[in-house]
Amino acid sequence: MSIEQTSPNAAKPRVAIVFGGRSSEHGVSVVTAASVLRAIDRSKYEVLPIGITHEGRWALVGDEPGRMAITDGKLPDVDGIAESAEGQVALPGSPASREVVWSEPGAAPKVLGEVDVVLPLLHGPWGEDGTIQGLLELSGVPYVGSGVLASAAGMDKEFTKRILESHGIGVGRYTVVRPRDWETEEGRAAARERIAALGLPLFVKPCRAGSSIGITKVKDLADLDAAIDEARRHDPKVIVELGVTGREIECAVLEFEDGPRASVAAEVHVGGGYEFYDFEAKYIDSSEVEIPAKLTESELAEIRRQAVAAFEALGCEGLARVDFFLLEDGSWVVNEINTMPGFTPISAYPKMWEATGLPYPELIDRLLTAALSRSTGLR
Repeated sequence: MSIEQTSPNAAKPRVAIVFGGRSSEHGVSVVTAASVLRAIDRSKYEVLPIGITHEGRWALVGDEPGRMAITDGKLPDVDGIAESAEGQVALPGSPASREVVWSEPGAAPKVLGEVDVVLPLLHGPWGEDGTIQGLLELSGVPYVGSGVLASAAGMDKEFTKRILESHGIGVGRYTVVRPRDWETEEGRAAARERIAALGLPLFVKPCRAGSSIGITKVKDLADLDAAIDEARRHDPKVIVELGVTGREIECAVLEFEDGPRASVAAEVHVGGGYEFYDFEAKYIDSSEVEIPAKLTESELAEIRRQAVAAFEALGCEGLARVDFFLLEDGSWVVNEINTMPGFTPISAYPKMWEATGLPYPELIDRLLTAALSRSTGLR
């Protein structure tokens, strides 16, 4: 799509598909956007792809999903597919207008027309964490997915667990290493003591990141400091969780007119010699996600109940993927909630809904229809 070819078709809602972003999940977000661009019903919607570079520049991107794929194990990035190296896209600055503007140095700004709804396919901080949701609230533009609070709480693993615990939903044992804890030797010693009390093995994670980036499995406390330093490369706040023995089961939640419903479940089978479902196992190599998971009727009913309960506890809207562990004693604990789950070709969220009877294009249509019908502002 060139800059001159962006006049809207008034007969169709215009969808700004926003992706990329400043987080370490930039490339995954680009792959997600490519998948959505392929699947969205063009007879119903006009699309305006907008990529956010690693540095935060909002760029106009061609409607060319073929250029947005993982190639030879390398993730794509917005800088490589942007229409211009300097031009910038600006969303509306107030609820009085929904016009998107394109500007380049030394040239008059160009109005690209109005946007009816935004599909923010951003993963991680500066997107999935309530930041773009707040921007869109200020602009008065409808958008797909959870609002500011649910997005922020779902991104922060500590507050996800705190909220779920307050609603009686099971979570594993954990402790948090805050930035100030790691800035002095006294703070480090206290953090190490709290962590050692959890036991082994441990999973050390960036507190506000996804796609399994920056996670280390620690089986010896001698490796703890290096694992925390690795997590801090992605987030100064770190969460340390006690490992559990159980099956890794995921469930997709989608909001319908009568409230949220849960899909069939998926089970992650980590292969290729990986110890857990890390970034390489998830996106580069081929770990298997079994859909539907082999669960009894009562187990499926329980995970669906808990997935919807977790969705409502955080105040989510639109969609979410809830990841569980089914423990050996038959109990469930929530690992995390993704308020904007991946929509890549290998992502479990759309596959779970397809297995439940809702094909990918219809899933996207439902999300956009719900966002267009929802009021802006406080609700």
